[in-house]
Amino acid sequence: MHSTDLVNWSLISHVFDELPFGEYEAPAHGKGAWAPSIRYHNGEFLVYFATPDEGIFMSKTSDPFKGWEPLIHVKKTKGWIDPCPFWDDDGNAYLIHAYANSRIGIKSKLNLCRMKKDGTALEDDGEIVFDGTLNHPTIEGPKLYKKDGYYYIFAPAGGVKTGWQTVLRSKQIYGPYEDKVVLHQGNTAINGPHQGGWIELDSEESWFIHFQDRGAFGRVVHLQPVRWIDGWPLMGEDIDGDGIGEPVLQWEKPKTNAKEVKQPFDHANDDFSSDRLALHWQW
Repeated sequence: MHSTDLVNWSLISHVFDELPFGEYEAPAHGKGAWAPSIRYHNGEFLVYFATPDEGIFMSKTSDPFKGWEPLIHVKKTKGWIDPCPFWDDDGNAYLIHAYANSRIGIKSKLNLCRMKKDGTALEDDGEIVFDGTLNHPTIEGPKLYKKDGYYYIFAPAGGVKTGWQTVLRSKQIYGPYEDKVVLHQGNTAINGPHQGGWIELDSEESWFIHFQDRGAFGRVVHLQPVRWIDGWPLMGEDIDGDGIGEPVLQWEKPKTNAKEVKQPFDHANDDFSSDRLALHWQW
């Protein structure tokens, strides 16, 4: 999906049209693509995702409007989920991921692997850089960043419907990592706040995009303002003064230099005059 302001989004393409496994020709509940990460590196957009039973995949493109290259099977494995790539200042590449307890009997741990610099394969089986069993159970969905000399891992914990957003930081990529809860439900109606990614705009504003699980209504996307205080991100608004942010439902829009803001589905024609349905009808 594409946006010029982080608020209005248009669906422009699919990273893949089908998975290269026969069982996905029919509905496969609880399987398929889980928790993708998108990164921009060396003039290309790269998307990484895992299927819980087949492993980690990657596709890339220099222009998302024109489509994506065929999938690359980065790692054949079972139970490795929620991958996120990272290229350090020295050019070395890494991939961090979580585990699916239902597939591999491991949970609440984050694993960091060395990766080929072109992002096409892993160079080792990695090592555990954080164990959240005691204080951050079911930690998953890690996103790895670097800012002001710190490595940061943003990762939700506590479960999709009842959890919180954890941030880890360290001066060394393999840790040890300090941990801090930076966003939770508090007294708001926004349960979970789960998964998500951090983005810093040219205006130096910081924002965090995450979802809320609303059962039959699906997973609703939220956008939170972020302030950095003493080297930690504070997401949303600290309503009760406990140092942890709560999600907000209204806020001033991000400051961007966008000349034109696309509205959702402004590319689509819903009068069914064409023999092809617009992309958003996938839902």
